[in-house]
Amino acid sequence: MPVEYVAEYKLDGLSIALRYEPADGGARLTTGITRGDGQTGEDVTSNIRTIRSVPLTISAEALSKAGLPQAFEVRGEVIMPETAFLRLNEEKEQQGLALAVNPRNAAAGTLRTLEPSIVANRRLEFYAYFLLIEIEGKSEYWPQGQRATLDALAVLGFRVNPNHKLVASVEQMTRFIDEADAARSTLGYEIDGVVLKVDAHATQQRLGYTGRAPRWAIAYKFTARSGITQVNAITVQVGRTGKLTPVAELTPVFIGGTTVSRATLHNADFIERLGLKLGDWVRVERGGDVIPKVVEVLEDADHPRGKQPFVFPLDCPECNSAVVRAEGEVDFRCVNADCPAKLRESLLHFASRGVMNIEGLGEAVVQQLLDRGLVASVADLYSLTEEQLTGLDRFAEKSARSLIEEIDRSKTAGLARVLMGLGIRFVGERTAELLSEEFGSIEALRAANAEELERVEEVGPRISQAILEFFAQPANLALIRALQDAGVVMTAEKKQRSAQLAGLTFVLTGTLPTLTRDEAKARIEAAGGKTAATVSKKTSYVVAGEEAGSKLDNARKLNIAVLDEAGLLALLEAAPDTN
Repeated sequence: MPVEYVAEYKLDGLSIALRYEPADGGARLTTGITRGDGQTGEDVTSNIRTIRSVPLTISAEALSKAGLPQAFEVRGEVIMPETAFLRLNEEKEQQGLALAVNPRNAAAGTLRTLEPSIVANRRLEFYAYFLLIEIEGKSEYWPQGQRATLDALAVLGFRVNPNHKLVASVEQMTRFIDEADAARSTLGYEIDGVVLKVDAHATQQRLGYTGRAPRWAIAYKFTARSGITQVNAITVQVGRTGKLTPVAELTPVFIGGTTVSRATLHNADFIERLGLKLGDWVRVERGGDVIPKVVEVLEDADHPRGKQPFVFPLDCPECNSAVVRAEGEVDFRCVNADCPAKLRESLLHFASRGVMNIEGLGEAVVQQLLDRGLVASVADLYSLTEEQLTGLDRFAEKSARSLIEEIDRSKTAGLARVLMGLGIRFVGERTAELLSEEFGSIEALRAANAEELERVEEVGPRISQAILEFFAQPANLALIRALQDAGVVMTAEKKQRSAQLAGLTFVLTGTLPTLTRDEAKARIEAAGGKTAATVSKKTSYVVAGEEAGSKLDNARKLNIAVLDEAGLLALLEAAPDTN
């Protein structure tokens, strides 16, 4: 039976989940939460209530017509229409304030503001696209298709983007994508691509999720928008790891709804490959429609070449210390531990949304804290007082109290977030979570050797070496002690594993009769085994279901044992079930 898909516009906004609970025979909005990091979001209920396209109550009649229970969750996107975005920037310009970068950032910033009246005035809109129902206290997929979900949401009174279509072939998908790309400049709101979703929710459940995204949906991103402008200067920024990044200072150019005046040049080798000189005319793209980058140097009658070459600095532009370039690396780095730029970027990284999520600790606040000597490390954030904060520009008692509460709340973010916040090279979100589950505490992680570290999924020699080097530095150990003394939680629930399948590596392919891939993977890992994405000589077993593809062929070529689901369950018979 052919698989059908629903093609939808990919709205460029802020993802929101809305919770509805029984009230007077119908349903009432009780909670609105941002997506956050996918596990923890921000409660923005009071602001969500001001958005006119969000129903505050839903009648029993509408629920009956849609076939829904009284308790359910709706997910969708909050966007700022272009007219509202332009009006917002006009107001900011009149007030002498910095302009909003793009509608998505403006929508996100608006929804997180402390004043619901401001949110109401900004004219945000909410588009719904997903539905979960509650049965006996547990959230479940609504047992209809994705297209039926959109129809039901419209019946309930939600705004549903009309630009969606059921497709069943690559040709139909391609046609929809081309039509969306052609229409994007006329919509009145930002889209950055098209999302293709499997229509049948039963199939969605069988496909399940990876660590970050559903397997039953894929996003097609539009080609980045570009513009032509001139390079007036090249400055060099210093990041939290000491990396020096050259940045092109441009004559402002309008690209896809945003005025671009700066663009990354990546590193010295990139500038050399482009042959870039000051005064050159360049093509600039917004990568992912967000990050501006120089992609090409132009040379013709209308765009003459510049004359002055750029010489990469040999001293740090922030602290004047000599910079180094390790053998085999493309980046220059400042290795001065006291470089103020490294501290500024470390503070911003530590407070960012995907790490410790300290709302309100942005660039302006961090710079003031540094200028006044109030912080010398991320641990010093936890000793700040309301009195110190009220001395900062534009900080009243309410905003100072709010920031102190945010900092205090971050103490319980957990070990994985702390590991990300410490800035260990190569340790991102996924690796931090795996290390947290494996070791359960910062002390256990610190005591691990290279062999123990490399037993962790996705940790190889490069990552293990970076972790060992981090814990070998006395300054880093002092920072960890200071954070512990401040009450920052550095423990996690250690994932319990048996040793039944220790030393065995499994590759999953195809669709199993009863287990989703996530469930099979969890069962294998709970029994001490590992899972891998590709078949190699190190693979112990390939677990194959219906429609197994090239992985099964590769297993046969390499004479690797193949199991069906029954064979896997036989191996797992005594293993703990994580579900």
